Amino acid sequence: MTSSHRRRWVAGTVVSTVAAVVLAGCGSSAGSAPAASGAGSAAPAAGTVPLVVYSAQGYDAPVTKAFTAATGIPVSLVDDSTGPLLTKVAAEKNNPQWGLLWVDGDTAFAALDKQGQLLDYTTPTPLNAVGKALVPADHSYVPASTTVMAALIYNAARTTSVPTSYQDLLGPAYKGLVGMNDPAQSGPTFPFVAGLMNQLGGQTGGVTAGENYLRALKGNGLHVFPTNGDTLHALETGQITYGLIQSSAASGEVAKAPKSAAYDPKIVYLPRSTLLPAVIGIDKGSPPAMQTEAKKFVEFVLSPAGQHAMQAGDPTGDSLFWPVVDGVTPLPALPAFPAGYQKIDPYFWGPLEDQVNTFFDATIK
Repeated sequence: MTSSHRRRWVAGTVVSTVAAVVLAGCGSSAGSAPAASGAGSAAPAAGTVPLVVYSAQGYDAPVTKAFTAATGIPVSLVDDSTGPLLTKVAAEKNNPQWGLLWVDGDTAFAALDKQGQLLDYTTPTPLNAVGKALVPADHSYVPASTTVMAALIYNAARTTSVPTSYQDLLGPAYKGLVGMNDPAQSGPTFPFVAGLMNQLGGQTGGVTAGENYLRALKGNGLHVFPTNGDTLHALETGQITYGLIQSSAASGEVAKAPKSAAYDPKIVYLPRSTLLPAVIGIDKGSPPAMQTEAKKFVEFVLSPAGQHAMQAGDPTGDSLFWPVVDGVTPLPALPAFPAGYQKIDPYFWGPLEDQVNTFFDATIK
């Protein structure tokens, strides 16, 4: 992975712990540090307390620094992969140490909402159609951007066959050439699998239909790798010709990978791509002063200055998102937003994560 690649879930040891308390979740380089304000920052306002931000975004450090510079509100940033952060949140359930959580995937937030841990907040910032679709009915969390799962990245130097559907991947032209991530290790991959199930059989027969499809894909020589970075490495080294990974990782690869006669990565989106939003939630149990600061942080992130900081912070990684705010243009490295996207219900599919991952571990890997 790029800077965003190393920000995916730490391997499956996290999953069983998280699944019991949190339904799913992208991540960041491990570490915890206060976001300093720097020269020209606004003076700290009277009565401010440090806003504790748990984040797994590749651009979180520059965004929190920009927020402090603009508002004078100090930020204590805990920056880690999604899995460890969600495990930390679960362990702190009775004594939360965070004020704001910012990770990829809304299933985790659906779980926290069911547990009564999130503060309902309705942003006054106008969202575009995709953003509005990602807002939960009770406004318990706020989408800040979105990627999709999956992008199909392929090596155009090795093939002229480009699939137009997931069923195409079961054909002889793709035998032994397709790779994907392990949903027990790659946070973005469970939403992809859930999205396949959702479109193949819906909420009534989707699990069975999806399992049957994955069995057929395995029968056609599917390769399974731990995370986006491993799948991309297999594509670069010729182990596979097609990879199913997160759109930001795929777009980053196309933007930065050296092209040659042997390697020319390109992307196609098969219908239907599943939205994978970057989501912000506010801890309902945090002090009132911190809740007020967290709301200001949400509005800063959704502001032109905040969106710019997000896009500038990790330009070949997590910054390659599609905006959910009206009037914000995605980075030039991004292709057009997939027309045939879908949004899965995090309150339905999230609780099935452990079941789906257990099946995948036992049958597909």
